Amino acid sequence: MKGRFVTGLAVTSLSLSHFRSHKAARLSLDGRPVVIYGPNGAGKTNLIEAVSLLSPGRGLRRAAADDLARRPEAIGWRIGAGIAAPWGAHEIDIRAEGGGPRQVRIDGKTAPQTALGRLVRVVWLIPAMDRLWIEAAEGRRRFLDRMTLSFEPGHGDTVLAYDKAMRERNRLLKDDVRDGAWFDALERQMAEAGAAITANRLSALSRVEAAQEGAETAFPAATLALVDPEGGVEAWSAGTLRDALSAGRPRDRAAGRTLTGPHRADLSGTYAAKGIAAAQCSTGEQKALLISLVLANARALALETGTPPIILLDEVAAHLDSDRRAALYDEIVALGAQAWMTGTGAELFESLGDRAQRILVRERDGVSAVEAG
Repeated sequence: MKGRFVTGLAVTSLSLSHFRSHKAARLSLDGRPVVIYGPNGAGKTNLIEAVSLLSPGRGLRRAAADDLARRPEAIGWRIGAGIAAPWGAHEIDIRAEGGGPRQVRIDGKTAPQTALGRLVRVVWLIPAMDRLWIEAAEGRRRFLDRMTLSFEPGHGDTVLAYDKAMRERNRLLKDDVRDGAWFDALERQMAEAGAAITANRLSALSRVEAAQEGAETAFPAATLALVDPEGGVEAWSAGTLRDALSAGRPRDRAAGRTLTGPHRADLSGTYAAKGIAAAQCSTGEQKALLISLVLANARALALETGTPPIILLDEVAAHLDSDRRAALYDEIVALGAQAWMTGTGAELFESLGDRAQRILVRERDGVSAVEAG
């Protein structure tokens, strides 16, 4: 059956070794949505976390490489995956050994993480994101940058370059260094990277909002905006940001950190049909808006690339009534995406019928075990 249903981007095989609670696991997949069910703590989320690591970054839990190793052995871990896509089939190998850094190989050759972003695009929604609209701005920036990364695989490197230059600038500020030449060089780097970051973010928001317009969906559309405590978002060209950083040195020196730039930006969302800020919506409405954004992100990628991304939805079904669950599944199938969904019971996914593969995860003697459901 392997490969029978594959028409777009899909994981066709997944093998884990000493990854989280899985001492060893091997899955063969056919491109349909994947339902993973079983009791709490059995290791369901660990499977989709492994899939999230097939894209650039630290995955859906933002874990360090050493934290992913199964305990108590802590001998390192490995993820192996077969990928099918319209542009060809590929083998991905990701591992970390003996507390060392993560290593990526694609088709047997060493590759940087950014190469994963050009090969596998992944979007996700996990319970930790449920407080997105009411938590601190840092979480919303992270959500926005992950969305942006799905469109622009190089965005992560640009953010890293900006952060590195800003750390160096903050060190100069704390050490009360007065040499303007040092600041000029770092601010030039920050300005170039910061302007690109802002442009990438605004482009991503535009694409997602466009994908919401006219879409037949059971989930509410959100109006999105990039905001800044100093109102500088739209104006951040390299020149204006460089000037702002230069002018802000006295204030930043007093604070011991950089107070101006895209690292201060925030994402605002509004329930479009009601005109209510997302932060003021009910818990159910906030969840529905998040689902809508993840689906719109996937829809936008499908429109641009011709192939929807892989979608990871952790425990999403438990928060929806039966009609909304059925609507969500219908949208995923219509999109043609391989969605990986977790839940405690198989009944949560009953309306999917044979449109999905099912995997049961159980814990046996402290080890996660997987079997066809």
